[in-house]
Amino acid sequence: MTSKPQGNQDDEMNGLRMRPALFICDIQERFRSTIFGYPEVVSTARRMISAAGILQLPLYVTTQSRAKLGPTVNELDVSKAVVNTDKTRFSMMVPEIAQNLKKGTPVAIVGIESHVCVLQTTLDLLKAGHPVYLLADGISSANKEEKPIALRRLAQAGATVTTSESFLFETMGDASVDQFRQISSLIKNEKTETQKSLDTLASRL
Repeated sequence: MTSKPQGNQDDEMNGLRMRPALFICDIQERFRSTIFGYPEVVSTARRMISAAGILQLPLYVTTQSRAKLGPTVNELDVSKAVVNTDKTRFSMMVPEIAQNLKKGTPVAIVGIESHVCVLQTTLDLLKAGHPVYLLADGISSANKEEKPIALRRLAQAGATVTTSESFLFETMGDASVDQFRQISSLIKNEKTETQKSLDTLASRL
């Protein structure tokens, strides 16, 4: 497990509407051939990590039984994660993360699987008082039919089901923030990849 100081979250938010954390849930090598729409999950996660860097959002990363299922895929640069830890629990809310996550911090989640680790992570976060945003274009399962059932249950529990682009604009809240131009450029440059992710992972919810 690696952990880096998160800094003072009470610092000036530079005009952002909110300063959420980004959770990257178990996007590992061994799942490439088993998860529906895996390239699109990876693409959305990569885009969100880039956006988190621009917006200075804390990043939390887990792997599930890394020795058996492999490391986080090499397309994702998780070197700046506040916490990057392996786990056997299905939920990402292991002590290393729970202790570093400031009370009430909103959390956006991408990763797998929607009906197991994502679901249990979300329920634990909601129970602990964290608003949760499920990025539908960055979440999947081996069986695609599991996802809409899981997301409906989580929405009923109080989570917000949204998309990566909508979430980024909600985080900024105002076109006058310093990061708006960089985020807009990222969205423009990734337009084709974003459309693929939406078509594959969010069109039948």
